[in-house]
Amino acid sequence: MSLTSAYQHKLAEKLTILNDRGQGVLIRMYNIKKTCSDPKSKPPFLLEKSMESSLKYINKKFPNIDVRNSTQHLGPVQREKSEIIRYLTNYYQSFVDYPMFGCSCVFLIINLNFDFTRSYLDLIVTYTSVILLLSRIEDRRVLIGMFNCAHEMLHGHSDSSFARLAQMVLEYDHPLKKLTEEFGPHTKAVSEALLSLHCLFVRRNQGAEQWRSVQLLSLIGTASAMINPANSDTMACEYLSVEVMERWIVIGFLLCHGCLNSNADCQKLWKLCLQGSLYITLIREDALQVHKVTEDLFSSLKGYGKRVADIKESKEHAIANSGQFHSQRRQFLRIAVKELETVLTDEPGLLGPKALYAFMALSFIRDEVTWLVRHTENVTKTKTPEDYVDSSIAELLFLLEEVRALVRRHIKVIQQYHLQYLARFDALVLSDIIQNLSVCPEEESIIMSSFVSTLSSLNLKQVDNGEKFEFSGLRLDWFRLQAYTSVAKAPLHLHENPDLAKVMNLIVFHSRMLDSVESMLVETSDLSTFWYVLTVVRGRQGCLGDDAFFPGSPFPQYPHLKNHGLHHCNSFLEELAKQTSNCVLEICAEQRNLSEQLLPKHCATTISKAKNKKTMKQRQTPRKGEPERDKPGAESHRKNRSVVTNMDKLHLNLTELALTMNHVQSFSVFEHTIFPSEYLSSHLEARFNRAIVWLAGYNATTQEIARPSELLAGVKAYISFIQSLAQFLGADVSRVIRNALLQQTQPLDSCGEQTITTLYTNWYLESLLRQASSGTIILSPVMQAFISLPREGEQNFSAEEFSDVSEMRALAELLGPYGMKFLSENLMWHVTSQIVELKKLVVENMDVLVQIRSNFNKADLMASLVPQLTGADNVLKRMTIIGVILSFRAMAQEGLREVFSAHCPFLMGPIECLKEFVTPDTDIKVTLSIFELASAAGVDCDIDPALVAAIANLKTDLSSPEEEYKVACLLLIFLAVSLPLLAMDAASFYSIEKDGYSNNIHCLTKAIIQVSAALFTVYNKNIETHLKEFLVVASVSLLQLGQETDKLKTRNRESISLLMRLVVEESSFLTLDMLESCFPYVLLRNAYREVSRAFYLNRVSASTH
Repeated sequence: MSLTSAYQHKLAEKLTILNDRGQGVLIRMYNIKKTCSDPKSKPPFLLEKSMESSLKYINKKFPNIDVRNSTQHLGPVQREKSEIIRYLTNYYQSFVDYPMFGCSCVFLIINLNFDFTRSYLDLIVTYTSVILLLSRIEDRRVLIGMFNCAHEMLHGHSDSSFARLAQMVLEYDHPLKKLTEEFGPHTKAVSEALLSLHCLFVRRNQGAEQWRSVQLLSLIGTASAMINPANSDTMACEYLSVEVMERWIVIGFLLCHGCLNSNADCQKLWKLCLQGSLYITLIREDALQVHKVTEDLFSSLKGYGKRVADIKESKEHAIANSGQFHSQRRQFLRIAVKELETVLTDEPGLLGPKALYAFMALSFIRDEVTWLVRHTENVTKTKTPEDYVDSSIAELLFLLEEVRALVRRHIKVIQQYHLQYLARFDALVLSDIIQNLSVCPEEESIIMSSFVSTLSSLNLKQVDNGEKFEFSGLRLDWFRLQAYTSVAKAPLHLHENPDLAKVMNLIVFHSRMLDSVESMLVETSDLSTFWYVLTVVRGRQGCLGDDAFFPGSPFPQYPHLKNHGLHHCNSFLEELAKQTSNCVLEICAEQRNLSEQLLPKHCATTISKAKNKKTMKQRQTPRKGEPERDKPGAESHRKNRSVVTNMDKLHLNLTELALTMNHVQSFSVFEHTIFPSEYLSSHLEARFNRAIVWLAGYNATTQEIARPSELLAGVKAYISFIQSLAQFLGADVSRVIRNALLQQTQPLDSCGEQTITTLYTNWYLESLLRQASSGTIILSPVMQAFISLPREGEQNFSAEEFSDVSEMRALAELLGPYGMKFLSENLMWHVTSQIVELKKLVVENMDVLVQIRSNFNKADLMASLVPQLTGADNVLKRMTIIGVILSFRAMAQEGLREVFSAHCPFLMGPIECLKEFVTPDTDIKVTLSIFELASAAGVDCDIDPALVAAIANLKTDLSSPEEEYKVACLLLIFLAVSLPLLAMDAASFYSIEKDGYSNNIHCLTKAIIQVSAALFTVYNKNIETHLKEFLVVASVSLLQLGQETDKLKTRNRESISLLMRLVVEESSFLTLDMLESCFPYVLLRNAYREVSRAFYLNRVSASTH
């Protein structure tokens, strides 16, 4: 080709356009293949039964289909011709657009005319890939034939491209045979281009030991040369993908195989390539099985027996060695790139002279990752599956991202260095080379002179001012110059002037450091193949699925890719957040175990040992069955630091996970911004919720649960550790803790699971209060707790361990105001259930009670009326149960008050002050509103707003409020006249030690006062008046008990008399003066004396026995 012809043919432009177009056609062929191979996305015409005969006919007669005389076979096509044209146009045009290959006689040497050689080899690979993919589309004849039939039916003639397209489809039924014939004339150019790769390919396929011996990628190996620029005669080749070279070599020698029998160097390069990989990628996850395809082709050719033997030998070598070979290289890269990244992070200025190292590292990592992914996906049967599994692949990917981020972060450093390099060195060297050229045609001279002038005009202010550089024109001119100087009859041959090629390749790299750093990052570290193969590696469906197709089709690819991308990103972050939260909670559990050792209950042994220190010294050996307990903190004492504890392993694991989660604050997937910390916060919150419930240790079968104080200590240990991780996890741990604790104050958490509020509410109602109602647990006002009574044969829990002051504070701390409100509502539900039953008993005895109310001071009449009452014991029992429940609620409220005062003293003061302003004359609605506020803070109120609300919500069958009010009045009368019956019960003895009764009747006082206050508030009546009435009737009943001659009935008369004082003390509406008017205080004094004397006599008697 003459120089004029080279100018006119515009080879550089053609190669660029053909490669771009070829890639587009290749993607469309891939999408057609994917679409037609899946019944869900296949064109509907190919699946319709009515079309079946037409499809068979088109496939059989292709390409000679007689449309006019085949109406019997093509009737369905005739009916739907317009729809077929509309639907298959994109398919058909994709087939029409397949690239035609043709090239003139040129010289191709990779390290000289790099861009020209690469574009030429890329075009061969793209063209071959298109043809191979076309041959893999099983429905290609049907698609093309059906479209042409519909076109002819619609327009009266065949499509203009049909004849050429049909001929191409027929010729390429056996693609490789046809391709080898087609590429026969290009064998010399292709083989020369491939042979120029030999030294580079051998160097890039060195093993890890060789890399280690030459200190590849090491900046500190030769410290004296650390700031020297990293240059090479083949700059672009240093980061050229090995996978790309493998495709060139495999497909190049597959098409131009004649040189393999005649050229020993070609054989060596070809065999070396076959020994490296079992598969090469055509596009995305579509791969070519190298050895099988090559062996099938060569077996059909004469004189290739030795080459077939070479293929088998290379395959065995690849199977046996390639896995370990690449595994060792990945292991080396993990160390070497980590060292490189650390040095560059510490000294980012080195990115100027050593930028090439960064891109080489990215390229090497990308090659190893893609090799592993490619083989993991395609190698399904192997004796050594471990060769295709790498648990540390994530570390390589992480290092790749670190280096990419480092380059992006310090792009100005790179620009400043290379701008000066271009202006002050490259321009001068290029000018000298141009002047020393023996021959320099005008066109080439103009181009090279423009290079020098462009580079000489650069200055540092352009970088400082943030100007955008653009050297794509310079690089395209160099591409053109390569084309002009690589043809056979060019006056200026590039291979005769290698210095020009070397300096221009260097200039191209330096110019890309100014304007194309981002595209360089994509070129050297693009892992977009993961979109298509990562899911296959995990054993899932590929990323392109039902609706994936090419742009312009009815099924756009973008939304489907987007959905799958978001899905996989979400799945990965969910799993990562799950592992991180699990690790955090495991360490929390360990911290809680350490914290538990400091609980007061564990110090008894230590105190006992200290007390009996002398005895312990005398006894040299400990008793059997007494395990030696380590003191808290013993776990920190180590004789050997190399001993790794479980906590050490967890902390190391958490360090890696936290670094991963916190590596970037956010990143984008399509137009969505992803925040990894939000995933962690969500999982941590859910796990923390479950951990709190687990710490409670509730067992529904045995009704066991942890003490609130122990649970609180455990939760504080968890919170303390989680708070310490705030700066490492990147998550808003304060929000996590706040949300989790707030959810625990509700009956159910956000996942619909029970919380500690529900568990403790149920446990206190079903276990503690139920046993208190049955008499196995009593309330001790002195101890301010419920205490268990010992029973033979029964193993009960210790009630005081769950109900004393500290436990109530802990319970309030855990449940908070919301949880305590839920507890109160449940308690009130049980109270109102008892009130309903009490009202029924009152209604049954209404007539008698009305008479008693009118005649309570007539002893003779009362003696005959009281025995007529039925269910008096039941009334006392139910009222006692109400008293027990209300007493427990009062203790819980006191715990809430103390906790609230400690947390919010600035709020407690105003609330208490507001409560003090309430007087009996205040409007009842205002009073209840203030009391509700005070009750929410745990402040005790004269009228319980929760009880008032619960009673107001009761639905009764009574006809009118007057009737309900009458029942409430008679209830107090019923209680008053029933009190003497308590004297017969042996358990009604007043215990000075416990300040109460063994049958909990001292709780009656709270029940009487609070129920009365609530009832008469609901009916808007005067509380004090009705309580006075109760006091008078109860006093008369108890005074009449003094005239009783039956000793059994007066067994505990003095103890029961003391209830009168307890009623007055409990109520803010009654005073001792009121009591004195109806029940003389001298009787109370005598009762106290008798009770005290009996108590001490019993104690003396018990101690004597």
